[in-house]
Amino acid sequence: MGEESVDRSEGFGERLLGLLLDRARLLPPQLIPPLIAEGVAGIGGREVSILLQDYAQELLVPLPGRKLHVGQPEPMADSPAGRAFLRADVVEVPQAGGGVRMYLPLLDGSDQVGVMALTLDAVGDDDRRLLRRLSGLVADLLVTKNAYTDQFFLARRREPMSVSAEIQWGLLPPLTMTVPQVQVAGILEPAYRVAGDSFDYALNDNILHMAVIDAMGHDLDAAAMATIAIGAYRHARRVFISLAEKYAFMDQAISRQFGADHFVTAQLMHLNIATGEMELVNAGHPAPLLIRDGQVVRQLESATTLPVGFGGEVPRIREHTLQQGDRVLCYTDGIIEERIDGGETFGEERLIRCVNRLGQAPSDGMRADLRRLSHTLKQERGGRTSDDATLFMIEWRGGAADHLAVLD
Repeated sequence: MGEESVDRSEGFGERLLGLLLDRARLLPPQLIPPLIAEGVAGIGGREVSILLQDYAQELLVPLPGRKLHVGQPEPMADSPAGRAFLRADVVEVPQAGGGVRMYLPLLDGSDQVGVMALTLDAVGDDDRRLLRRLSGLVADLLVTKNAYTDQFFLARRREPMSVSAEIQWGLLPPLTMTVPQVQVAGILEPAYRVAGDSFDYALNDNILHMAVIDAMGHDLDAAAMATIAIGAYRHARRVFISLAEKYAFMDQAISRQFGADHFVTAQLMHLNIATGEMELVNAGHPAPLLIRDGQVVRQLESATTLPVGFGGEVPRIREHTLQQGDRVLCYTDGIIEERIDGGETFGEERLIRCVNRLGQAPSDGMRADLRRLSHTLKQERGGRTSDDATLFMIEWRGGAADHLAVLD
């Protein structure tokens, strides 16, 4: 690449990443940002910023720290940082005064942590390769250190958060997961006051296990019930196999802990990511929507089982087969039961119209599309979310044979 890029060779890059990893292992969280800034300076970078997604998924907010450039929050929509985050791809912006501002998504596995921004005088292919690896290491460091600090939580929080919301956010898995065959993403509203809604998933071999729940009530009572429900679901998932057994175990846990007058609606699903075959149990929940080519094809109906906690009979499992590229949208009743101007409810028809209208526009990827849908629905409801309103989406991309190249 020329003499000025000699120091950015493969060997230098490996030494830099190794040095950062060795030093970061024992550093307290507050010293990670200056360590990252020093590493970037080693390749000629400056004005380093670490931008984290806020809980409402509206802004990318700067992480404060020594040697970091701390500017204003950047909007998720219509900003270079937002495009890098939502598309999970590098964005380069030439600067008027010279140099290139680079925005690199921080990906831990496939979970999107945030964006690292920095400025270089010039960018070559060696720089891009090294910075992609560096951004992956930064994401890993942030996720690891987040387990024992409040620093990153406080940066992401943009307004006071209720105790019930704190419980729910601590309960959630990563908001998104992507593997070659399938992608999932979820979003909770109201982000700072959510109580009874939650979702969970796990990919075990070729089976994607998923659950979406809505605990009755509000505030701490609902959060406590959601915690028991998700805890029981995870236990059953790790011990049992069938959806019917999971439902029965959750039902017993809720009824024993809270009595017969409390319940949780739920959707439990298995998706074979190699074949697209889906099993569904619907326990008093709105039926999921099947989306194909951006348009709602139908509701995924199933025999409705009593909500969790009511002692229902063994549920009947409905089977569906997805086509490559299909999306399944699960939602809680807070989406459709919100009253518009105090009058009629928002309803399923308005929800479907919103999905279809947005589906006509070019897709920026499922995570970006789900976020846009959530914010559009909130606007359509007049900005109100009087009850928890959760969206959870799955996109099946095709069987394993179509993606063997990922292992090459």
